[in-house]
Amino acid sequence: MKKVAFITLGCKVNQYETNAMCEEFLKKGYELVEKEEKADIYVVNTCTVTNMSDRKSRQMLRRVRELNKDAIIVACGCYVQVARKELEDMEEIDIVLGNNEKSKIVEFVEEFINNKDKKKVENIDDVMRTKEFVDFGDVTFTEKTRAVIKIQDGCDRFCSYCIIPYARGKVRSRKKENILSEIKKIAEEDIKEVVITGIHIASYGKDFEENYRLIDLLEDINKIEKIKRIRLGSLEPTLITEEFMNRLTKLDKICHHFHLSLQSGCDETLKRMNRIYTTKQFEEIVNLIRKKYDDVILTTDIIVGFPEETEEEFEKTYEFLSKIKFYKMHIFKYSPRKGTPAARNKNQIDGSIKEERSRRLIELSNKNEKEYNESYIGKKVQVLFEEEKTGLYKGHTQNYILVYCNSEKNLENKIIDVVCEKLEEAQIYAKMQM
Repeated sequence: MKKVAFITLGCKVNQYETNAMCEEFLKKGYELVEKEEKADIYVVNTCTVTNMSDRKSRQMLRRVRELNKDAIIVACGCYVQVARKELEDMEEIDIVLGNNEKSKIVEFVEEFINNKDKKKVENIDDVMRTKEFVDFGDVTFTEKTRAVIKIQDGCDRFCSYCIIPYARGKVRSRKKENILSEIKKIAEEDIKEVVITGIHIASYGKDFEENYRLIDLLEDINKIEKIKRIRLGSLEPTLITEEFMNRLTKLDKICHHFHLSLQSGCDETLKRMNRIYTTKQFEEIVNLIRKKYDDVILTTDIIVGFPEETEEEFEKTYEFLSKIKFYKMHIFKYSPRKGTPAARNKNQIDGSIKEERSRRLIELSNKNEKEYNESYIGKKVQVLFEEEKTGLYKGHTQNYILVYCNSEKNLENKIIDVVCEKLEEAQIYAKMQM
């Protein structure tokens, strides 16, 4: 029996696809081992969202070769898709696969094993020409308490800083029957929460001939009895309309947590980013969500130091973010991505300026998180507990606040009412209700 280890970089879509590839190896009798262990095959599922992601992908490919010089090394994923030549030239790699080839990974590995001269295997389709969703089938290799469900691939937005449309191609939606079948099987495994993910889930269904969009899919998922929570991945803000929210609020399993990808709080910067909304429109969307859910938690992504971002533009962003008060903000220092319009802009921002702007927004994010958490002390919340270490369980509320609780009873994969008791280093500690 050959041992295979996976190293996954990047987003939940990559995590889902790694799970799918794991399952393909298991079906063929391979043994899965941890990435630090000595394996016969190492699969590095790469990411390319930033230059740092590219660097990490290359580092991991070199590191796994050091773990076993005789192992078969597979590079697959987004970085492979956009940097084919770089990876073809890396001597450490035996097999190079694009995103569409992940579903056939075992075939490519066995082709290499059976190839006497051990010639490098390379297979990367042009994703920009792919029109159909590549479906892995039902993926039941999941975490203990939640499962990530991929519902679509690709993005048609082409924001000026983003390489992902070139790595993932055009929008392709998964058939609803396949999604619902997978979730029903997951429910039978006693998984209580599903996370709906994709490259741009707001676009789900736009490539269908029938009028079936994301909200229709969520209504159908909500009918699956044993699923207790439906969590949405990152959302395009313009998806949120009065009609969408009116239908969403009727679904009792939807988690009141929305990750709205803002990127900047300045209209001039948003325009250069090729985002399709203004700060005024974004604020109206936030107000609509908060009107519908009084306990909603909002998180976001922000890029600092975008080309031409002046001090005045950054201050506009800071003031806007101070007003919106996100629970958490993921702050990224702009990193030029070769092949994107923003990378060709000659007015790049100095690294020290990016660092200072990033520091200020991280401080603001930490302050917001602490204030939100403080407001929960004394409140009763429902927590889905995920894992335990030395008697301390941790889990999330349905609006995605992390809670810790001591218990002698096994709380894993249980939804329990607890009372938020105290805050230590901005983290909430709760006690069981007597």
